[in-house]
Amino acid sequence: MSNAMNPTPTQSLDPSAPGRYSKRPKYSRFTQQELPACKPILTPKWVISVFMLVTIVFVPIGLASLFASQAVVEIVERYDDACAPSGTRSDKVRFIQSDANKTCNRTLTVPKHMKQPIYVYYQLDSFYQNHRRYVKSRSDKQLRSRKDENAVSTCNPEDNNVNGSTIVPCGLVAWSMFNDTFSFSTGNDVQLPVTKKGISWKSDRDHKFGKDVFPKNFQNGSLIGGARLNESIPLSEQEDLIVWMRTAALPTFRKLFGKIEVDLQAGDTIHVIVQNNYNTYSFDGKKKLVLSTASWLGGKNNFIGIAYLAVGGLCFVLAVAFTIIYLSKPRRLGDPSYLSWNRNPSGH
Repeated sequence: MSNAMNPTPTQSLDPSAPGRYSKRPKYSRFTQQELPACKPILTPKWVISVFMLVTIVFVPIGLASLFASQAVVEIVERYDDACAPSGTRSDKVRFIQSDANKTCNRTLTVPKHMKQPIYVYYQLDSFYQNHRRYVKSRSDKQLRSRKDENAVSTCNPEDNNVNGSTIVPCGLVAWSMFNDTFSFSTGNDVQLPVTKKGISWKSDRDHKFGKDVFPKNFQNGSLIGGARLNESIPLSEQEDLIVWMRTAALPTFRKLFGKIEVDLQAGDTIHVIVQNNYNTYSFDGKKKLVLSTASWLGGKNNFIGIAYLAVGGLCFVLAVAFTIIYLSKPRRLGDPSYLSWNRNPSGH
């Protein structure tokens, strides 16, 4: 009886040691959170210094980005309304689906010197390329390799034609390819050639579109969605298709049509002959032609510069405000008299 009540010599008297049936984990510095750690104390000087450092870094970046964006020369011309007869939407849809002549002439004026290369884009508004069913209606396996020509299970409804033959490239994305065309000339009737070489991503040409894959049974149905493809040229060399197949995330987007490799001077007049073939009238979409130069930051985009300036300016204001507060009402770090129970010991 006495042996059961008293610890044996082999039993530990250390109350912190786990017993035989204890669920307490074995002691380690990791489980007890005793590993070395950085615990910075955010003193007023440190906070003010950090805000000033962010200001010093962000403001110059914002200014450089904004100046680079402002240096980009951009011409935007909406042509869908001007290149269709006036009237209701039904009238415009009837026109775009007819066999009528859809040639349209537009005149642009260069506002500032535009240094080559000048990028030619087409812009579509209210075109939801990010729609789930639309995005899925394609076959990347078929685009890559000729041996997967019949891999069209994901291409519905543009997988096979009325005769049951496989469509290459299949799917709604390829079927709806943009097919308006543009040709440019100066006021002296000097043609401005548009280069199509290198307008797509090199990785897409080399890895996503096969050199042995050729268009087949494409746009052979009764309902034509967009551009036709040359069946003697492999998909890896049809860069208009490659550009179009990289679907956009937003309903308003631009895609590269080509490059003009000639400088344009301020005041130059550009005559544009537009073949207005693409139907955006059915869904109240808009079509725009964009001519733009580029900077080290890319195209015209003021948002990045404004964002950097906004963050840098906010940090500067906070740094000044904290400095004024610190100088006007200084207090000792870690002063316990500022604790609520010490400032109001009665609890009222």
